[in-house]
Amino acid sequence: MKAIRRFTVRPVLPEPLRPLSDLAHNLRWSWHTETRELFQAVDPEVRRTAECDPVRLLGAVSAGRLAELARDQQFLHRLTGASQDLRDYLHGPRWYQEQLELGAELPAAVAYFSPEFGVTAALPQYSGGLGILAGDHLKAASDLGVPLVGVGLLYRHGYFRQSLSRDGWQQEHYPVLDPNELPVALLREADGTPSRVVLSLPGGRSLHAHIWQARVGRVPLLMLDSDVEENAPGEREVTDRLYGGGSEHRLLQEMLLGIGGVRAVRTYCRLTGHPDPEVFHTNEGHAGFLGLERIRELSGTGMDFDSAVESVRAGTVFTTHTPVPAGIDRFDRELVARHFGDDGELPGVAAERILQLGMETHPDGETGLFNMAVMGLRLAQRANGVSTLHGSVSREMFARLWPGFDAAEVPITSVTNGVHAPTWVAPEVFRLRNRYGGTPGRWDSAAEVPDRELWDLRRSLRGQLVTEVRERLHASWRARGAEPAELGWIDGVLDPDVLTIGFARRVPSYKRLTLMLRDRDRLMELLLHPTRPIQIVVAGKAHPADDGGKRLVQELVRFSDDPRVRHRIVFLPDYGMAMAQKLYPGCDVWLNNPLRPLEACGTSGMKAALNGCLNLSVLDGWWDEWFEPDFGWAIPTADGLALDEDRRDDLEAAALYELIEDRVAPRFYDRGDEGLPERWIEMVRRTLGTLGPKVLAGRMVCEYVERLYAPAARARRALDPGTARRLADWKARVRAAWPRVAVDHVEAVAPTAADGSAELGATLTLRARVALGVLEPDDVEVQAVAGRVDAADGISDAQVFPLKPAGGQDLEGRWLYEGPLALDRTGPYGYTVRALPAHPLLATGAELGLVALPTEAAGDGAGVLMR
Repeated sequence: MKAIRRFTVRPVLPEPLRPLSDLAHNLRWSWHTETRELFQAVDPEVRRTAECDPVRLLGAVSAGRLAELARDQQFLHRLTGASQDLRDYLHGPRWYQEQLELGAELPAAVAYFSPEFGVTAALPQYSGGLGILAGDHLKAASDLGVPLVGVGLLYRHGYFRQSLSRDGWQQEHYPVLDPNELPVALLREADGTPSRVVLSLPGGRSLHAHIWQARVGRVPLLMLDSDVEENAPGEREVTDRLYGGGSEHRLLQEMLLGIGGVRAVRTYCRLTGHPDPEVFHTNEGHAGFLGLERIRELSGTGMDFDSAVESVRAGTVFTTHTPVPAGIDRFDRELVARHFGDDGELPGVAAERILQLGMETHPDGETGLFNMAVMGLRLAQRANGVSTLHGSVSREMFARLWPGFDAAEVPITSVTNGVHAPTWVAPEVFRLRNRYGGTPGRWDSAAEVPDRELWDLRRSLRGQLVTEVRERLHASWRARGAEPAELGWIDGVLDPDVLTIGFARRVPSYKRLTLMLRDRDRLMELLLHPTRPIQIVVAGKAHPADDGGKRLVQELVRFSDDPRVRHRIVFLPDYGMAMAQKLYPGCDVWLNNPLRPLEACGTSGMKAALNGCLNLSVLDGWWDEWFEPDFGWAIPTADGLALDEDRRDDLEAAALYELIEDRVAPRFYDRGDEGLPERWIEMVRRTLGTLGPKVLAGRMVCEYVERLYAPAARARRALDPGTARRLADWKARVRAAWPRVAVDHVEAVAPTAADGSAELGATLTLRARVALGVLEPDDVEVQAVAGRVDAADGISDAQVFPLKPAGGQDLEGRWLYEGPLALDRTGPYGYTVRALPAHPLLATGAELGLVALPTEAAGDGAGVLMR
């Protein structure tokens, strides 16, 4: 029979065990080995089924066992130590506080918004890399003492659980998540009633949401939940599942995340005394509406719309994670207009002003669509991609928003992602590091570890993975309808002494799950090689609406079902954090073969590297930035050739097979006198000791603090209402006057030879006459831009030299600017002169997207040839 109502019965812990509740409800246990081991000792009988979730474990343990533990002095001693350690962690000074003591100007608090957070498998609110990155960001911020507040949504179905049909087709399941069974708690008002936020919807409707709080170490994570009684059925389902529903459903999710999220932060700070954030960080465009809510807040204080935009921009950081326009959320402009203005959110503000923030105004833009990334960029003074290569790709992708500027000058920087080592590194790896004096965040002593110990560790981790794979594979085949009598072969799947390659990620087409299958005979030869075999563990989920991705999964599954190779290649369904934490340490090589440059960063290889796994990857994302032959192998690509997709895949698959056969496998199996692969072990050592520190989330968060959060806080503090008004007025004046700004004449005085060339080390004196219209010289900066030139006179590797006013206006009202240009390189060399808006409160000269360049008749142009 089916229950008509469901509720949770919570255990009553004996007084000596009360600290267990605090430990269970702070998600620090998810990356703190000692706390996890403490919970594993609570009840070995239920540990296996609840080991990833102390809250569930405490709900399942018997009263008799609790009474026994309350008398166990050894357990109580461990509990006291763990409880004290958590208190010290939560309240002691850390890196951020040390920086403040040294006089650093840092924000009082930062609000970090993301549509998903992958903190632990016990809180399944993530689908892939974006959420895992967000979870690692919170954890690293906690470890560093950064006063971050995370903001997201609580999805009652989370992301889907994946299983396979008998013929290998992906099946989706959406289990119901009861917040009362999760490590979260309702945020409540002083009188005990649940706190809530309310959004206005068209037609006089409202969207209500409760605020659930998870504790991620020192960082509160606020999650909004629309499944409340005050909502109509449609509104209750807004937070039903991650990335589900149609266009309006997604719009409501993103309005609740952005607008409702700001209101949730304000409520949390009011109730707890937490400092109000000075900086708001938008992790991808899904949360972009937070800027509109902050504009509404400032409008309520008497600030006009344009001034409020300037104030909001100054304190906002926008991170883009997609390298392709198709990855950006775009909504029909009429749908957006219907939800704003007097009949929705932001009454009193014309919907057209809101639409302008997200419209694709560039020549090839779609005028009927509202682009969330465009709004994110327009409402953030600072923006970044998530690897050096992705920063470059992002500047190219969004360059149309800054017409007249080369892509290299588009104001989008990059902060390369990192991963949270305590979450992803196997405890055995940490213990070996600590035994040889390694320090947190580094492996300073990697060179001291004997080859034998390092190799024995790697074999042990490989053996653990083999056991894990067999258990998961057995469960998968049972779910596919197989009988136990059919599954004896699973006991021989994988071998702890065979070179093990891992591949696990989401399954969009560009990640090329099935590239390894391009030549199946060649792959079979590698899997079944008589002396140097390989084995491959594959996992991944296709989006429920992506039938193409599901076909790729089925193709891989069917190959791995082949009795000839099924002991050497496996597909594990339901890829998630719990599985990943076993995969990364147990693999010898981590494979990544996306279509370059479509991988924004790709952090799975980082997690593998921290466990001593070597990378075998296309030079994309982070690997393009940090690849060295000491750390692994680069798969050659054909992205520079004008090839059709099939031909490109054939070439790159052949390169992959050749690398494995000729370089990877021989190095793994090449054994010295003591039976050890000495060159392989040295690569493991270099990966741990040299690459490891680069890929840490702590490094990433420090970069965000120093390069983005701190400047944003300073910019926000500089914009009091009067200053914001003056800046908005100045921008309006400059935009109106800019059509009359022109570089009318450029000339150079230089010691040139008769053939027009110049000597290395010579200095040109540049003079330019610039028409400013009604603007003053303080409103602009005039620059010389110089560098190598190509056959079409395009300047590359450019340097910028400021030109200074050299007198008043001439008879035609033009201003004279001049300055030196040092010729510091040989070869074809050229220059041009340009004028940009200039103001002390601009982050870059490109901020307004305005530039004046010389006309063809302006002078001698670009074309000094050096020898």
